[in-house]
Amino acid sequence: MGAREQLGIDLARAGSGGVPQTVSAEVVDVTDAGVNLSINGALLLDVPCPDTYRDRAAGDWVAVRPGTRPVVLWRLGPDPAASEAERIQAAAEDALDDAQVVRAATWGTAAPSGSGWQQATIPWIRKTSSGKIELYFQLGSQSDTSPNAPAPRPPKTLTVSPTDSGTWRNGRPDEYASSPTQGDWTGRGNRRGAWFYGSRIVDACQGKTVASMRVSFTRKRGAGHNAKRPMHLYLHNHNSAPSGQLDLDDGPEELLRLSVGGTGTATVPSSWRSKLANGTARGLAIYASGSTDYASFTGGKITITFSA
Repeated sequence: MGAREQLGIDLARAGSGGVPQTVSAEVVDVTDAGVNLSINGALLLDVPCPDTYRDRAAGDWVAVRPGTRPVVLWRLGPDPAASEAERIQAAAEDALDDAQVVRAATWGTAAPSGSGWQQATIPWIRKTSSGKIELYFQLGSQSDTSPNAPAPRPPKTLTVSPTDSGTWRNGRPDEYASSPTQGDWTGRGNRRGAWFYGSRIVDACQGKTVASMRVSFTRKRGAGHNAKRPMHLYLHNHNSAPSGQLDLDDGPEELLRLSVGGTGTATVPSSWRSKLANGTARGLAIYASGSTDYASFTGGKITITFSA
């Protein structure tokens, strides 16, 4: 009998008069099937959740209905109304930014400054690098001051997906690992895994100032211990999967700790971000020694936010 079933039986027996009981539990990780929970020291995997439990995150406290198959009922905590309003406002601004609208309308007695303007007798018009229209009106005389043009919005956030991924052991590709893997479970040699992006990251960052990069991974089920294990992350300089050994550069950094099935997102260190943006580094890798942190991971999508 597994920990899930035994805990469910014990909690059910603790109830009185047949009235359903609830217990509090901490979310260890979010998975594609629900959440992993810690209850009384037991790790319960893939506990289902209602649709109303949104924006799930590790560290949440939730109310759980015990039983042989526990179910999350609701999240415990403060009213999310304020943060929800902020999120809706941000989404509305992003949607508006996608629309083709006049970004700025200004005027004065002199010709407009800057490049790209086309004169249409009195009005002037140009298109920005992001495809937005700007208008400027040259006046013969001026009776009112012009409003200031709003500050331009930074380039939109981009998400870059890997072009390929793989695992290496004993200096060559490991065809027995279907996903990037770190460590050694069988004593046949430590594995190192990697995600490759070709020139996608460099191309996305060309001519822009990068404010942040965030990378997301999911820990694969059926590989190693179920409990949380750290990802030992490195940079590498391969455009594509090498036929020989996978070289490891800067690292390791333990940006994420995930239990099986768990999904997480971490901020890439600023020094790594710079190297990925300028092409000095080309991708991310994982490596560990022995069975303690043996684990496999999928994902590798990098979300890039720009400041200019």
